[in-house]
Amino acid sequence: MPDSDEGAPGPSGDPAAGTRPLTLKTAQPGGLGPARSVSLDDAPLRRKARPLPTEPGTTSEYSGPPAAPQTGVPLTPLTGTRRVGGPRATGWHSNPSRSGAQFTTEPPPAAPPRQYSRPIIVGLSILVVLMLTGATIGGFKLVNSYGVERPLSQPSVKKSQAPLPVPPNPTVTVTASVVPDLVRLRQNELYAAGQVASVSCKEPAIKPDSQSAILRYYRALLPCLDKAWAPVLKRAHYPFRSPKVVLQTNQTTASSCTGEKNVAYYCPADESIYVSWKADLKDYKDDPLSARVWMIDTMAHEYGHHVQNLTEMLTAAWSREGWANSKAEELEWSRRTELQASCLGAAFLGANKKPLGLSGRKLEIWEWQTQHSGDEYNPKKIRDHGSRKNHWLWSEPAFKSADPKLCNTFTAPAAKVS
Repeated sequence: MPDSDEGAPGPSGDPAAGTRPLTLKTAQPGGLGPARSVSLDDAPLRRKARPLPTEPGTTSEYSGPPAAPQTGVPLTPLTGTRRVGGPRATGWHSNPSRSGAQFTTEPPPAAPPRQYSRPIIVGLSILVVLMLTGATIGGFKLVNSYGVERPLSQPSVKKSQAPLPVPPNPTVTVTASVVPDLVRLRQNELYAAGQVASVSCKEPAIKPDSQSAILRYYRALLPCLDKAWAPVLKRAHYPFRSPKVVLQTNQTTASSCTGEKNVAYYCPADESIYVSWKADLKDYKDDPLSARVWMIDTMAHEYGHHVQNLTEMLTAAWSREGWANSKAEELEWSRRTELQASCLGAAFLGANKKPLGLSGRKLEIWEWQTQHSGDEYNPKKIRDHGSRKNHWLWSEPAFKSADPKLCNTFTAPAAKVS
């Protein structure tokens, strides 16, 4: 069929509308011939996808990713951060440092497995078998060298060596025998310990005319009593500890022990002698000599309770008092305890009567005070310390002999501890 006039140029040199041939604007490679006219209505060209350029130097609308955001754009702060110094940047706010792709969907090619020849594999297998066999044989020899009775944890001993000695068992079991209360009270070793020592202690040169002076006066008497009783307790096979002397005040009266207000007492829980300074101060203002004799006797009596505590007689007496079947029996155990403390105090005073100056007028005062000390003068009429008659009954012999063996009030009949 002859060519149509639709592809020819018009008189003005421009192709007619809708009939202009479609040509490529880029330069054609050499040797490809003239361009071929293609109509827009050509259906095969519309259905065929345009290939991407693969040669370097060519450009296309698919040649790269879209341009990165412009620099200098205000950053959106990250809210809710705990970082110190303000918000930090997040997202894509800066151009990437690299223009290439950072990740790829294709995994790297795997290296082909290394191939070993058959002779090498056989040789290595034989070597492993030989090593395992040698280790097994060596292990059996090591176990047989120790035997059954000698485990691996024990050191080896040659036949020429003597066996190691086995140390004795360091555990020692001691069974402590319980001493009954009555044995502790009636057969105490204190009764056979001998006389109280004379330690040549003089009366303190302190005027007990104030609260602090009264405390110093009592504490100055303490070393004399310690030196006198320490050797006696040692001979009786009891440990010795010096008691504390505490001034009875509103703070100290609420101790672990209870005592009558303004009356001296001994507390075995803290091994302290609580002295009453108000009554002593009043007595000293009325009669200084009688007040000092009374203070010396009070200290000796309360120290007698400390001796009872060290020899465990105080605990045993309180135990019997707690097991009493009646109030009368309970008070009797209390009287036996208090009369013994007065007796022990008198033994100390008798052993040290010369250095303490208990002669003449001072001795007469002590005798009168002892004969007039008892439950008869208790405003509450509680018979827990003994009558004034029995106080003198136990104190006079102990003062003359200075021997605690005369102070066994726990074997005395009830009439002597009433």
